[in-house]
Amino acid sequence: MSDTPLMPKATAVWLVDNTALTFSQIGEFCKLHTLEVKGIADGEVAVGIKGMDPIAANQITRDEIEAGEKDPSHKLQLAKSKIVVPVAAKRKGPKYTPVSRRQDRPDAISWLLRYHPELADSQVMKLVGTTKTTINAIRDRTHWNSQNLKPVDPVTLGLCSQLELDLAVRKAAKRVEKAGGKLPERTLMPAEETVPPPYAIADTPAEQPEEDATAPNVDEAFKDFKPEETEPQVEEEADVDADSVFAKLKDLKTEPPVKEE
Repeated sequence: MSDTPLMPKATAVWLVDNTALTFSQIGEFCKLHTLEVKGIADGEVAVGIKGMDPIAANQITRDEIEAGEKDPSHKLQLAKSKIVVPVAAKRKGPKYTPVSRRQDRPDAISWLLRYHPELADSQVMKLVGTTKTTINAIRDRTHWNSQNLKPVDPVTLGLCSQLELDLAVRKAAKRVEKAGGKLPERTLMPAEETVPPPYAIADTPAEQPEEDATAPNVDEAFKDFKPEETEPQVEEEADVDADSVFAKLKDLKTEPPVKEE
């Protein structure tokens, strides 16, 4: 239960108006600053807030208020609630798994049964959130989808945390050692399961096309060919007469237009 009364400002307004308690007592009881309580008494703070009777709300007794009025150093105490709220007991059952991840549970169970056979069925049920019937069906290969099951780490699938898995494996190992059993040896996965089969390579080399004997020989066809020797043609630049050029420019000049009056 909280040590702060319900609606502290409304409770402080009521205590200021109806009791002779000091500002420090009201502030400490309502978890307010003393200056804020003084502002409530002066009408500067909590304007328009209607006071709430803490006695009617069973948050304090009248005897407690009278004791505080007689002794300014007395600290007001909240009354204990007469209503006992029962604490809901935790239900023991399989772990809840989101709907989007329930289809991954058989793969996770297959992984646990393969790499951690020392785990008890109850531990697998707690880690993945499944039933014993499903575990036995996957172990005996009688599951309806046993042909398509692929062992996948439940931590990767998000069905449990790495810490939960480590604790379960450690607990199972201690139980097996205590019973005098022997833990299964951890070996690497066979290469057939981790490496895809290599592509088939043809033993015989690729056949090369045979040369056609009737095809003409390029060297023999062009052995008598001689390119004609030609002299490079040089364009002769025409002699340019400066007088003729300027004469043409004078002809191009026109008289300026005459403005009409």
